[in-house]
Amino acid sequence: MKMISAIIKPYKIDDVKNALKEIGVTGLTKSNVEGFGKQGGHKEIYRSQEYNVAFVCKTKIEVVVSDEMVDKVIKVIIKNARTGEIGDGKIFVSPIERAIRIRTGEEGNDAL
Repeated sequence: MKMISAIIKPYKIDDVKNALKEIGVTGLTKSNVEGFGKQGGHKEIYRSQEYNVAFVCKTKIEVVVSDEMVDKVIKVIIKNARTGEIGDGKIFVSPIERAIRIRTGEEGNDAL
């Protein structure tokens, strides 16, 4: 099993979520996060003063899937999160040693 974490633009979350459901992903976790990368923040004007905003608001999704689903999920996220503009985000893949469904005690892929 792998955990796929993706940092995407907030307005792309519904597109990504719906596309993941279509390929059989049964759950995901969404968090509102802030950070910076090559985009480097942005400038805002408030009462005629210009301010540098160092952190940009993003959405982080986390999905745990079987090893066989990893490439398919990555392709779906890229297809539905990409705008072609700076700040589209990143995807990270990490191994998961064990998954357990609390309600039933199921483990591994059965817990997903």
